[in-house]
Amino acid sequence: MLRKKRYVPDLQELSTLAEKNYLRFFKLFPEMEAGSERVFVISNINDHQARIIMRVEEVHPYTTMLQIIQQGLSPEWIQPPRMQVRLYHDANMAEVLSYQNEKRFEGRYQYPNPTMRMPDEKLQLNRFLADWLDHCLQYGHIDTPFEFMPDLS
Repeated sequence: MLRKKRYVPDLQELSTLAEKNYLRFFKLFPEMEAGSERVFVISNINDHQARIIMRVEEVHPYTTMLQIIQQGLSPEWIQPPRMQVRLYHDANMAEVLSYQNEKRFEGRYQYPNPTMRMPDEKLQLNRFLADWLDHCLQYGHIDTPFEFMPDLS
């Protein structure tokens, strides 16, 4: 009888991914202050738009907590993607802490398990974050309101 090989997390891949995600965040959102927000609009060929909202929830000397939400492109019956990410400034890393209100992801899960998480769930979530941020970098534009005040003098 063949035993399935047990999943062993690749710590080098996970830490490299966390470091690259940290850099992606600072390309997209260079000045993070508590309560600040940046919105990216991404349009597809059918002129549908998705809005990626990055909101700074907490700022501390060594960490920053962000909430990322996608609006649009999902039917009403599907919960839009939402995740909470912590940036570690001393280590220059970003880590997904929650996704769709599910919190505390272990580095490895036995499979099957009661929550039906994949053995590499944490790695997959951080890869999804990388894809999301790359998509914003490549196709998104910052949604800023335009205010025009003519000079009436």
